Amino acid sequence: MEQAGIPFEPFVSGADESVGQDAGAAQTVKTVSVRKAEIAAGVFGVKYAGDEIAVVAADTVVAIGGEILGKPSGSAEASEMLKKLQGREHTVYTGVAMAFIAAGNTAREYFMEKTRVFIRELTSDEIASYVETGEPLDKAGAYAIQGRGSLLVEKIDGDYNNVVGLPICAVYLTLKKWRFIP
Repeated sequence: MEQAGIPFEPFVSGADESVGQDAGAAQTVKTVSVRKAEIAAGVFGVKYAGDEIAVVAADTVVAIGGEILGKPSGSAEASEMLKKLQGREHTVYTGVAMAFIAAGNTAREYFMEKTRVFIRELTSDEIASYVETGEPLDKAGAYAIQGRGSLLVEKIDGDYNNVVGLPICAVYLTLKKWRFIP
């Protein structure tokens, strides 16, 4: 949002991010992003009562072969995730739930973006060196395309910003449609 010049106030919703075991990646990001948006809309609707506000909430997961890879619990799990991803294609799903609150009314919108990502073949030393940086420890799928993890990514098919965690162009277009920004 900052890079796009859209003013914002960050907020950690504390939403429950658990979903049923049978939920696939698309359902997971929808459920979690909607939960986050509802909590944020409630808080900001009160905080800025009478003002026009927009709430943007997102959730991102990495999926490969039907398995969802969230944030690794530690270095060992990060290494295992990278071993699964290397030399293969996976999909990054980001669900975005938005709410526009004006004059006591709330409009809601949800969309999802998918980007295919191809991680190149990696050596054990490359995986170990990357994990040692600590960068993959708080990232879905154990890599950050916007950081050192960019060296692992051979190519993508889709929105780069979706892989980072927020498909900003789609968010901007929704805010513009709502006439929240010029």
